[in-house]
Amino acid sequence: TDFTLVGIQHDGVRVSLDSNLPNRFLKRELLEHRIPQFNGYSSVQPEPPLYDGRFDFRLSGESGTTLIEVKSCTLVEDGLAVFPDAPTTRGARHVRHLAKALEDGVTDHAAVVFVIQRPDAHSFSTNDMTDPDFGEALRKAHENGVEVVPLSTRVVDWDLELVARIPYLPEAQRTTV
Repeated sequence: TDFTLVGIQHDGVRVSLDSNLPNRFLKRELLEHRIPQFNGYSSVQPEPPLYDGRFDFRLSGESGTTLIEVKSCTLVEDGLAVFPDAPTTRGARHVRHLAKALEDGVTDHAAVVFVIQRPDAHSFSTNDMTDPDFGEALRKAHENGVEVVPLSTRVVDWDLELVARIPYLPEAQRTTV
């Protein structure tokens, strides 16, 4: 392929479609201590191995350890960002592994960070119409202590800039077309 589609403009909103950008964005934000709930860590380790795979980041420092899994979100309907936009057995497995790591005492904290690659989201939930298994896995993990951190971003020069942390609404899962 000679070209790669990295973004679009939809109804006047710039949307990044670059699936690699969220991890780069979050690493930068973590290293620069721009996300308050992840301050207090002196080390950011990408891709630490655990169980039969890897997580995206392990933070360590005065606040203990935190394992983070990053998910890219581009689907927004009437201000509600929803994930996933296609079934993801891998995504559900990652969420379950985070909950297991917390339960096993392998980490002090665990979080799934949803990087919403567009600025028009005001809240976040799961897309149960597309993948009810992921929705169930995330809600159960959240009930068991895994933090859900949805971050709204805007595209600036085809890079991401943090807009705000937005609310996670577990009861607002998308169930209709």
